This record gives sequence, C-alpha cells and structure tokens, in this order.
Amino acid sequence: MFEILSDRAYRHLFLAQVVALLGTGLATVALGLLAYDLAGDGAAMVLGTVFTIKMVAYVGIAPVAGAFANRVDRRKLLVALDVVRAGAALCLPFVSEVWQVYVLIFFLQSASAAFTPIFQATIPDVLPEEARYTRALSLSRLAYDLENIVSPTLAALLLAVMSYNTLFLGTMAGFLASALFVVSVFLPSPKPEAPRGIYDRTTLGLRIYLATPRLRGLLSLNLAVASAGAMVLVNSVILVRGELGLSQSALGWTMFAFGAGSMMAALLLPRLLDNVKDRPVMFGGAWLMVATLLGFAATVSFFGISWSTLLLGWFLIGLGYSIVQTPSGRLLRKSAHAEDRPAVFAAQFALSHACWLLAYPLSGWLMTRFGTVPTLLILAAVALAGIFAALRFWPADTADDVEHTHDNLPPDHPHLQGHKRHSHALIIDDAHPHWGSHYSDAGRCREEIV
Repeated sequence: MFEILSDRAYRHLFLAQVVALLGTGLATVALGLLAYDLAGDGAAMVLGTVFTIKMVAYVGIAPVAGAFANRVDRRKLLVALDVVRAGAALCLPFVSEVWQVYVLIFFLQSASAAFTPIFQATIPDVLPEEARYTRALSLSRLAYDLENIVSPTLAALLLAVMSYNTLFLGTMAGFLASALFVVSVFLPSPKPEAPRGIYDRTTLGLRIYLATPRLRGLLSLNLAVASAGAMVLVNSVILVRGELGLSQSALGWTMFAFGAGSMMAALLLPRLLDNVKDRPVMFGGAWLMVATLLGFAATVSFFGISWSTLLLGWFLIGLGYSIVQTPSGRLLRKSAHAEDRPAVFAAQFALSHACWLLAYPLSGWLMTRFGTVPTLLILAAVALAGIFAALRFWPADTADDVEHTHDNLPPDHPHLQGHKRHSHALIIDDAHPHWGSHYSDAGRCREEIV
C-alpha cells in the first residue's frame, strides 16, 4: 500500500491531507468541550446545530465549487481555501457566545466544502491506475482516521497540561501546513471538452450521480453511515461526560476506539478489494453498523451503560463505517470522465452530507428528548432503511458493461466507430444521458438496470 508514496505529487497531497486532518481532529475534541462549557447539559443540541451548519455549507457550496473547479488553477484555489480555514480556526479560542461559534463554523466549513471534493477529484488524475488508486483510497481513509485516533490521543495528552482552547491553534497550524504541501507540487487540471452554461455546470455532477445505479446505491448507503456516525460524533460527549461521569481525556479515548475500528478496516480493504467486488463489501459494512447499534441498545437496556461496552460499540461502528466509505471513491472514479470528476465528487460530497444534515440534528434531538436507548433504536431503523433503499437502487446483477444503441448520434460520430449497437462500460455523459440500452434522437433512453 505504501509504495504509492514514492510518487512525489501524491506524497505531498497525502501529507497535506494528514496535517489538515490532525488539526481538524483537535478541533473536534475542542468543540465538544467548548459546547459543554457554553451550554452544559444542552451541549448535544449545540453540537447538533454546529454539525447542521457544517452540513448546510457542504450541501450548498460543494456543487458550485465542483462546477467551476475546471475554470481555475486547482493549486491556487486549494491554497487559498486552506488559508481561509486557518483564519477561522484562529478566531475560535476567543468566542464567548454560542452564536459566534456558529458563524465561524460556517465560514470554516464553507471553505472545506469547496476544498475537499476538488482535492479528492485530483487524486485519480495523479494516480490513474485503478490498483494504485485503490491503495490511495485506503491511505486516504487512514488519514481520515488520524482525526479519530492520533488527534484525540494528542488532545488527551495536551488537555492534561493546557486549556482546550489551545487546541484550536493546532487546527490553524494544520491548515497552514496543508497549504504549504499543496503549493509545492503541480496539479493536473483537466479541461471540459465543450463549454457549458452556469446551470449546466452546476447540475452536471448531480445529474451524472443520480442517473447511475451504483451511485444511487452509494447515496442510500451514505444514509446508513450518517445514522451510525452521528450517534458517535454528536452523543459521545454526553455519554462520556454526562452519563458515565468520566474525564475530558476519556472522551479522546472513546473517539480513539471509533478511529481504531476504521483504521483496521482501511488496512485490510486493499487486498480484499483485489478479490471481492465493491458491492458486497460495502453492504457488509452497513449491516455491521446496524447490528452494532441494535446490540448496544440491547446491552444498555438490560445491563446499563459501561465504558468498556461503549468502546467496543464505537470500535465496531468505526469498522463498518470505513468498510462502506473507503471503496466509494472507486465507484465515483468509474462513473465519470476525468473532466467531469470534480463535479461528480462534489455531488457525492453534497448528497452524502445531506444525509448527515438529517442525521446530526436528529441524533442530538433524540438524545436530548428521549435518551440513549430510543436514540440507538431510531438511528438503527434509519440506517436499515438506507440499506433496503440501496438494495433496490443497486441490484446485485447490475452490470458495468451495457449493450446499447444510439439513435441520438449521427452514423459517422467518432463514439460509434461504425457500430450503432455496441457494448462498453457505461458512463453518463452527453452521448449517454441516462442509464439504459437505447438512446433516441430526442436524447432520451429506455431506462433499464442491466
């Protein structure tokens, strides 16, 4: 897996991701403690609102950023966005009111909403071979896990000797270091073949995404991921500090358990994905998260909550979380042409976070209103609904190569190569506006999941 770090461009991008996520992980712990200081027992609602603001920014900004990513120099844009994120993080230690946290989080997460999908869409351009890209996805997942392992561990150690407000300065340093790594390499910026209007550019990624069966299935699995993940990210501080009465450092170790499960999955997945298709692997991870939520609810109901049970539950949720999340980049890569990838990655970013936009406030409200067990059961039900929807949208017999005909193209069109009926891996584009076996002169197709 680590041999791909010999590629200088990817190595610097990976290091940029690592340092940014180290800083983000510190902010995650600090925000939980800041919310507890500002709101006490209402911390779950404050965190739920913070995460909701984050998701609103992600859903609203990402498609626009993806639409214009090929119109500007990617390196300059990514560096500018890192600087904006660093500035917002620098202001967080000085807040004294909850509304100030909300404003700063909106600015920081708006910049992240533009940065992340453009960054993610650049990786397959740097590493075009599927095997190398698969390993890059696992490394990327490991980098995200640093937010849940190294950062909380570091936070736990730092909190023993200093105030949590100091952690925000580490967040600022992470974003500035990320900017330095990005500016040190050349980044390819594929250009679209034909000019498009603003509306067409803004909606392109969403249209490709929602027309592709595997991506509709991915969106449904994202709902399962968000439901289980929101339980961890929103309610851990209440479970650890409120119900168990443990220390601030215990919160860091609890998040460590979630990250440890995620990291174990990321280490095992590259070899597994060399031999098993993405679909059964991803569904297995989703079923694991649902089973864990239900099992944790049963344990708490009969035996009460304990820290050891919480750590085990969060480890298993982290395992399932990574099993679903890691292969998603492979699905996006095979579902779009190089010039359309920023738009498709932005669509995934926006739509997946729309799921989080539902799950975050729901999780916080349920915990505040009904307590631990009802929250676990309801979130498990939402995750289960996501799995059933994915089974419907992405059947097991869905084929990559689709035999089809074109009445929407002239006989001498280069795509046809003299054959009106042909078969190839279907990708939604101007010649294939829908998923199906026949394209009419009107540009429509008879939609068939094949």
